[in-house]
Amino acid sequence: MYKKYLAAFLSFFTFTILTAQVQTEVAPPFNIKTVSFVQSGQNVIPIFPLNEGFQLQFDDLFGNEANYYYEIIHCNYDWTPSQLVKSEYIQGFDNQRIQDYENSFNTLQLYSHYRLAFPNKFTQFRVTGNYILKILNEDQEVVFSRKFILYEDLVGVPLQVKRARDVRDINFMHNLDFSIKTAAINFINPLQNVKVTLLQNGNFNTAINNIKPQYTIGNDLIYKYDKETQFWAGNEFLYFDNKEIRAVANNINYIESKELYNTHLYPNKARGNQIYTFNPDVNGNFVVRNLYVQNNQIEADYAWVFFLLDAPAYFGKNDIYINGMFNNYALNEENKMEFNKKTGMFEKAMLIKQGFTNFQYIIADKSKKIDNANSIDGNFYQTLNDYQAIVYYRGVNERYDRVIGKGTASSENIVN
Repeated sequence: MYKKYLAAFLSFFTFTILTAQVQTEVAPPFNIKTVSFVQSGQNVIPIFPLNEGFQLQFDDLFGNEANYYYEIIHCNYDWTPSQLVKSEYIQGFDNQRIQDYENSFNTLQLYSHYRLAFPNKFTQFRVTGNYILKILNEDQEVVFSRKFILYEDLVGVPLQVKRARDVRDINFMHNLDFSIKTAAINFINPLQNVKVTLLQNGNFNTAINNIKPQYTIGNDLIYKYDKETQFWAGNEFLYFDNKEIRAVANNINYIESKELYNTHLYPNKARGNQIYTFNPDVNGNFVVRNLYVQNNQIEADYAWVFFLLDAPAYFGKNDIYINGMFNNYALNEENKMEFNKKTGMFEKAMLIKQGFTNFQYIIADKSKKIDNANSIDGNFYQTLNDYQAIVYYRGVNERYDRVIGKGTASSENIVN
């Protein structure tokens, strides 16, 4: 009898430990490219109103029409799985095969393009919150996963971007002032039950979490911190545009025609010690485009893009990565640059779908901690960034963290 109870306890304890684990995004393997959330035909930051339609799209370079399935996990504010069972957050069911796919047409690089739309006939979302979308293969192994957030408009979140209040950082950082206002909810114990996540350009890797209201005025929650809500301003994203894959364009040095087209970019220099120069960008986003086709999803080709960074002073220090929304800002070997001692430059070749692509150079240590303070391209308060504030609330006797509102602002309207 004792062994029976012990086995049951250990089973419950193991289940509790597993369900409490933080859900992190799994980077896709080399054959999976151009993973993006799409709404109204554009790549977007994955924060959507509840019941509003969106898609996940991706390419499989094997081009063999492989079978992929999807699984959805509802999470708490801290990305641990919530207490809800699947039937409480999904109407219908998941673990369904993705049926919407096409093969590439008239491209050198063969691929199969997959589209997964929500809501669909199998799956509709019941509640707001943090979600992990897992893409599985036929063996039910996770191929990759992505975070997304569903929210409802129950609160207003007026958000303002200001320069840093500390004179030492005033030229290098952005500070976010905001408040939470609502007549729909009477907040109970907001210091404990209201949580906020702040994002810069929709990048979950650099999110600021666990910001509590500084004070309240009636039912309004006020956030006017000096340091807790600050982001390094960074610099404008770099870009290349190979929508005409055979022609040299801005920032492209020359093109080689091999098995796939090779796009060689001009070398970039570290911009940290230069003055700020306005360079229009799309804040890390990308646009897949082939200038001469009708359907970019399956007629845009892939090219090897060769990056060069002329920054020898960084050799032997932390690792340097190339990232943007095109690779989900991932810090992995596929995106890490190598130093060529003969040329004195950092180099990297990456297989990227043609079009307009924003990218940046990021420094990170071996534990993948990003060193924004010593950014290769510097930090300038003039940099135009988009910011998002996501508001979570768990009321009395509620078993999950609802997302009750979103605020947005741009540093284009920065004030002192």
